[in-house]
Amino acid sequence: MPRTFFTLAFHIMKFVADLHIHSKFSRATSRDMTYDSLALWAKIKGLHLVATGDFTHPEWLFLTREKLESSGNGFFHLKSRPQTDDPRLTDVPFSPGDVSFILSTEISFIYSKKGRVRKIHLIVLAPDLESVERLNGRLEGVGNLRSDGRPILGLDAKIFVKMVADLCPRCVVIPAHIWTPWFSLFGANSGFEAIEECFEEMTPFIFALETGLSSDPPMNWRLSALDRFTLISNSDAHSPSRLGREANVFQTEFSYAGLVEALRKRDPETFLYTVEFFPEEGKYHWDGHRKCGVVMSPEESRRRNDLCPKCGKKMTIGVMHRVLDLADREAGVSAAHRIPFKNLIPLNEIAGEALGKSGDCQAAWDVAFRFAREFGGEHAALVDASPEDLRRIPPESVSRGIELMRKGLVKVNPGYDGEYGRIRLLATEAPGEPAAGQLTLF
Repeated sequence: MPRTFFTLAFHIMKFVADLHIHSKFSRATSRDMTYDSLALWAKIKGLHLVATGDFTHPEWLFLTREKLESSGNGFFHLKSRPQTDDPRLTDVPFSPGDVSFILSTEISFIYSKKGRVRKIHLIVLAPDLESVERLNGRLEGVGNLRSDGRPILGLDAKIFVKMVADLCPRCVVIPAHIWTPWFSLFGANSGFEAIEECFEEMTPFIFALETGLSSDPPMNWRLSALDRFTLISNSDAHSPSRLGREANVFQTEFSYAGLVEALRKRDPETFLYTVEFFPEEGKYHWDGHRKCGVVMSPEESRRRNDLCPKCGKKMTIGVMHRVLDLADREAGVSAAHRIPFKNLIPLNEIAGEALGKSGDCQAAWDVAFRFAREFGGEHAALVDASPEDLRRIPPESVSRGIELMRKGLVKVNPGYDGEYGRIRLLATEAPGEPAAGQLTLF
């Protein structure tokens, strides 16, 4: 008899975790962000652990109770096989223990501090529903939790962290996408210059930071003040197909306690690596002004006093610019206790380029699902499968694209002011190669 999920629940195992997503109750999210859909897409993506997202929302919390049950290890699993109307997912093999969920939410805080308006997003991980109920009960007196899956509260982030520490000390608070210009810890428009400015005496309660899609670990290693924090990466998915575009890979006890210990220790033996966008793909990597179609590097932006050369207004200052403002190290200097990372591109986008089509077209998804099924998930295909095994699956241009990605042989036009960057894979090959499959990604 094969071993089941439940016999493995407290064993040491390698698992891929996406700790920041949203439900269908969050603004600008897909109606398909349901537990059934999330579970099936997580299986295709090769994820073992997925955030529930939005536990502050009463209706989503009700569905959490209806659809999930405790695994006895601080995680949850579906009570029954997920149902779907998506023909791509109907034949995905699935058992209740294939994908687990961790209780999570993201909250937006908008408040005034030291004469400036601050806009900070924080992720919360919780070990049990009782902790969620205590926290939600307190937050109901602060703002309207029904208004959005990611509620907006007029509460100082420091006060919130103290609230969490008092009510449910086993919960984990993680500043989200810390460099995003508009809503983050170090955001150019509403953030802070140092973590202590934000959290003050509650700073020791914070031990992990989310880097966001527009930055990668080496960019963050340029700040020695971040050395004591664990850097994590998550998808912040608003639709199921975006799950796992950034993620974390652990080899530790498969439990809430094991996960938190791995985050605290920053040990590459238990926290193996993070999955990253090429940071240039992120939609706030460089400076720019979307309305005018202007994008430029931080160095050029500084020469122009951060002003748009077309309209004269201030441009949106990107993540790279902000990192350079706060950095006290040169590029290429590694930090202590660093966790390795891998820059990956979603399979459907590689397939789309190989086919000369959009990554979201049916043909690209058909190829992506073929590779995912063959290798036990998208993550395994992108990271673990040997080149020889990859080449067995047609079309061969997809395996060639995966090899180029693994070598970092990409061409990128950086993202800016809300526009994703454009990346090419097959176009990096030598002149004279066939032109098919040279569409830009994203």
